[in-house]
Amino acid sequence: MRRCIFLLLILVTCFHFLAGAQPDSKKDSLLKLLPAAKDDSTRIMLLIKISALYATKNFDSAFLYINKAKDFAKEKSITACDPYINTAFAEYYYYNNDYKNASAYALKNLDIAEKKNDDKLRAKTYNNLAAVYNHFGNYRQAIDYALKCLELSEKTKDSASFPIRNLTASNTYYNLKQYEKTILYSKRAVEYGEKFNNTYAVMMGLNNMATAYTDLHKIDSSIFFYTKQLYIAQREEDVVNTIYALVNLSYNHFKIGNLSGVEKYLSMLDKVDEQMPDKKTLAEIYAAKSLGYILKKEYQPARAQLDSGIAIAIKENATDALGNLYNTYSKLYFTQNKIKEAEDYTYKYDSLQSALNLKELNFYTEDLETKYETQKKESQIQLQKAELHQKNTLNYILAGSAVALLLISLLSYRNYKNRQKLQQARIDELETEKQLTATGAVLKGEEQERTRLAKDLHDGLGGMLSGIKHSLSNMKGNLIMTPDNAQAFERSIDMLDSSIREMRRVAHNMMPEVLVKYGLDTALKEFCNEIDSSGVIRTSYHSMAMSKADIEQTTAVTIYRIVQELVNNAIKHAAATNVLVQTQYSESEKLISVTVEDDGKGFDLSSLTQASGIGWGNIQNRVDFLKGKIDVQGGEGKGTSVLIEIGI
Repeated sequence: MRRCIFLLLILVTCFHFLAGAQPDSKKDSLLKLLPAAKDDSTRIMLLIKISALYATKNFDSAFLYINKAKDFAKEKSITACDPYINTAFAEYYYYNNDYKNASAYALKNLDIAEKKNDDKLRAKTYNNLAAVYNHFGNYRQAIDYALKCLELSEKTKDSASFPIRNLTASNTYYNLKQYEKTILYSKRAVEYGEKFNNTYAVMMGLNNMATAYTDLHKIDSSIFFYTKQLYIAQREEDVVNTIYALVNLSYNHFKIGNLSGVEKYLSMLDKVDEQMPDKKTLAEIYAAKSLGYILKKEYQPARAQLDSGIAIAIKENATDALGNLYNTYSKLYFTQNKIKEAEDYTYKYDSLQSALNLKELNFYTEDLETKYETQKKESQIQLQKAELHQKNTLNYILAGSAVALLLISLLSYRNYKNRQKLQQARIDELETEKQLTATGAVLKGEEQERTRLAKDLHDGLGGMLSGIKHSLSNMKGNLIMTPDNAQAFERSIDMLDSSIREMRRVAHNMMPEVLVKYGLDTALKEFCNEIDSSGVIRTSYHSMAMSKADIEQTTAVTIYRIVQELVNNAIKHAAATNVLVQTQYSESEKLISVTVEDDGKGFDLSSLTQASGIGWGNIQNRVDFLKGKIDVQGGEGKGTSVLIEIGI
């Protein structure tokens, strides 16, 4: 007989399933404390404790008090109680067999723990999630959370929690049919339970250990630990654990054919079964009571007990109990040598186990296909009913197909829209790349043309003008000129020198020779020195670590043009008296930062978006071409600062 009972949701206050005695008296005392609550947080915690007392019996009342706690916390803006409220909701949905909401509220606490980096809350939440996944059959997820919980409990030295958390692990390993590990963690639960005076953990640890020994066919060991559980349960006046131990001891003595042992424990069971608050366990009691009749070959009363148990198990949806009843019924008929009837109940039992296995499989399907969660769950339920009861009709098939077709159509339409968005985003990306490529081509062409013109001016026109000057200088010695003519001749020579200097300046601006030969840092320094020497505006240049930068020539020329344009803007439009140019290279980030600041009259930064001149457009295009970032700070009367960052 499978008898592992789960403990759910141990946060700071412990919500025990099938909680202790006199819940009504506890409820009354808590209700009396509500009006006298010292503060808002105390009131919230009282409401949550009251809801827990209704958890297994009156779901509507439980839900009412949890919502009162939630609404009051929201009204008073108290977030510290959120973990307790989430726990209460998870417990409520657990008892209502609502997997989705039970796990969702438990996961809310995990999110809170992650945000606060609270290992203790994280461990408690892992334990709660393990309990939820255990209850609903998602055992692989449950063991993952159970082991994470134990690891964090050790790390935080939360020793008082060890009994319950080892109990959760033992439950999970039992569900995974790993009985040796079930026994290991059950022993730990018992040891820690005795150490920290947690008799609940001791009793349930003994229960789980004995159950595992039963499934390992070690009946003597199983009877030993069930007997210890019974002794402690009777000592503590724990009706629930007393009944569990008696039922299981009856089954074990039945297995070894010990009628006196079965009658002994059934006699004890008769004295306490009326106190059992859980109808699902009452179905198990009927199954146990049939065992004595079977051993005595009193088959009619045995069937009566089993039929009563099956009726309750079906009504209460007690799958474990129903499986035990079917299995016991098959033993009843095998004992009478009624093979066909026995095989019928064996088939019912096997079908029930297959349904449980399918239930576990469904969780992994839902995790992979969350978009179809609700529809798949309904389809699987219908499929199970068809396989087990063969009651599906054509109407169900048509309805299911119509819903599935509608869902597929909706998903197909949404996927089509998503593909359209992705295609449009790709088109926009290609357009941007195309624009950057065109900009790059224009800038490269512009620099190539500047280089060619600079070379032609310097080597061609510059050479011709220098030759003319040389010829005129030679002619001067062979000519006889009046003083006036000599003065005019000298002025012509001076004008020719000025033309040569102007031509060289233009050629230099079009393609600074120093940039090609010595790099960006030296070129910018010379450019700023020339502006400063001209007296047009005071210009200073500072650089940091630029000698470490390996800058490709196209990038260097583009940065040089950007600085030229920004300095020219300061001269032409800002009415500034000082300009500062700074460059810095970050080797770790492979990033060049360029800053140009002036103390001019500034301008309204919003006007940049409406600028019609080509100056700012040239700057923006060049920054975009280099895939850099630009930031402009300033305002009217505040000067202007432009920061440009470019990766190399």
